[in-house]
Formats: sequence, structure tokens, C-alpha cells
Amino acid sequence: MANTKPMTKSSGTDHTTAAVQSALRTLDAEGSGIAAIAAALQGSLGPAFATAVDLIREAKGRVIVTGLGKSGHVARKIAATLASTGTPAFFVHAAEASHGDLGMITPDDVIIALSWSGEQPEMKNLVNYSSRFAIPMIAVTANAESSLGAAARIMLELPKAREACPHNLAPTTSSLMQAAIGDALAIALLESRGFTALEFANFHPGGKLGAMLKFVRDIMHTGEAIPMKPLGAKMSDALVEMSSKGFGCVCIVDSSGEIAGIITDGDLRRHMRPDLMTALVDDVMTKSPRTIPPGMLATEMLETINSSRPAVTVLIVAEGNRPIGIVHVHDVLRAGVA
Repeated sequence: MANTKPMTKSSGTDHTTAAVQSALRTLDAEGSGIAAIAAALQGSLGPAFATAVDLIREAKGRVIVTGLGKSGHVARKIAATLASTGTPAFFVHAAEASHGDLGMITPDDVIIALSWSGEQPEMKNLVNYSSRFAIPMIAVTANAESSLGAAARIMLELPKAREACPHNLAPTTSSLMQAAIGDALAIALLESRGFTALEFANFHPGGKLGAMLKFVRDIMHTGEAIPMKPLGAKMSDALVEMSSKGFGCVCIVDSSGEIAGIITDGDLRRHMRPDLMTALVDDVMTKSPRTIPPGMLATEMLETINSSRPAVTVLIVAEGNRPIGIVHVHDVLRAGVA
């Protein structure tokens, strides 16, 4: 067996330093690309970008995002971002388009074509199809003089930038710049449409983002689960209700079913006395308690809980002044909101 020299502490440190320095050079190169786009948007790229936003926003159809290689991967991501932020979009592979996928594209659509060089032969048939049926195309390329740039209705010319790859070959800086201009388009469209978080929730019900966009009505306890007693009830009955329902509180309602007050563990401590169990809830409850509507986002409810003074862990859900549910902070946490 060959002898293996153990890594010394200094060699390990040198290896870590070299890796970190490489990472810093990569981030510096890619950051320069983003800075170059920002500068270009304040110059010649700005008017073309604004025109592209207007064209996409006014389109009757969808946005078709296309590309090949790394540009294709970025195009797929841009399509997903557009679709989730209110701009109907999907990805068409530029090569597959020539084998029947051109049928996915209609004259009402807008094409965004990504190619750093602008000279990918596999994209030729898609470009010709765009021209033949007068489908507007937005080219995202670093070469305005390319065949793609010449065929496009709107040219988003990205500044030329050096790749983070030391050989200036592997698409790194260029891919990030394409993704960045795609994000910029998506957010500009989102803002121009007044797209809201509630609309975003319709397109993204799953995962962490979906959890953050749940409504209080989605996680609240209803019906018999709500701890509730009427005005005039004895504290002994209220305590049984609090203990059996497990929320550490009981909602007090008047004869019409509207909220008159709430009794919490804190109220019990403040009113502790020998005759507490025979007292009426009217004398112990906190009047006009804070309530929340069922249409509030769960994230907003969590902010309400965190900002409440004195601190609370549970809130009554009400429509008008009638209790329709109850939510504990643990319900929010179980839903994955925090």
C-alpha cells in the first residue's frame, strides 16, 4: 500500500484559503456583470427594456421563453418566475421547437429568446417561424449584430463581460446576467400590474412560500373547539371550559352572540382570590379583546402576536364582532409559516 502523507494543519489552511479566494474571484466577476447591466439600464438598454415590458404586458397571449444549453436552463427559470408573478409564460426548447413544439406558439404570444452569442443554428427555425407569423420576439444577447439580434423586434443587448471561469469559457457571469435581466422583467411587470401577495398565493400554494401565504381561516379552529361562555356564567364553569379546550382562554359572549370579553390565564392570576370560582365572568374578563379577521394572512397574524403587549399566544377570529374561530401561535408554526 502506498504511503499517504497526512494533511498538515498548514496545508489544510492553505487549501481553505485557496478555495475561498477562488470563490471571491467568482463572485467579484459575476458582481461586475450585474453592475454592468445596472449601468446599461441607465443608458441605451433602458428604453428597450421599458418597451419590452410594455409589449409583454399588452400581449393577448403568453410569453414563450426559449434558449439552448445554459441559456436554455436560464430561460426555463425565467418562464417559471414570470408565471408565478402574474405573467403567463412557459419554456420551449429551441431545438425541440423544430420537431413540433412550434405548434405551442400562437400569433398572440411574445417570444423571449436567450443566446449569449446570438448565433445558435438550432434556433433558426424558431426565428423564421416568429418572422413568418409576425410573432414579436425579444432577443436577450450580448451581440446586437448577430442573426438573433437582427431578427428581433426588441433587442436587449447585455454588456459584454468576462466569465468567472479562469479560461473565460464556462457560462457563469453570462448566465447570471441573463437570469438577472429575466428577474428584472418579471418584477417590472409585477409592479406595473399591481400584482399582490394574495394573487401570488393563488399560483404558489405549496412549499414554504405557500405556507407563508395561508390565511387565518385555513388554520383556525372552529365550532365546538372554540372555548366560549356567556355573560353571567360562573368562573368555575369558565375554568372548566378553558381546561377542556386547551387554549388557555375563554371567549365571553353576550346574549346576541357577540364578543363581550375574554378571560386568559393572566386574568386568573390578576384576580386570584378565595371566592374566584363563585365570581361571575363579567367581573374577571378583559373587555374588548383584540380579534383578527379570517382573511388575514397567517404571517400578519404572527406579526400581530409578536408585537402584542402584553404578550399573547392566542387570538379570537371574528367576523364583525362574532367569534368564528380561534388560532394559537402553535397553529401558525405547525402550518410552516415561521
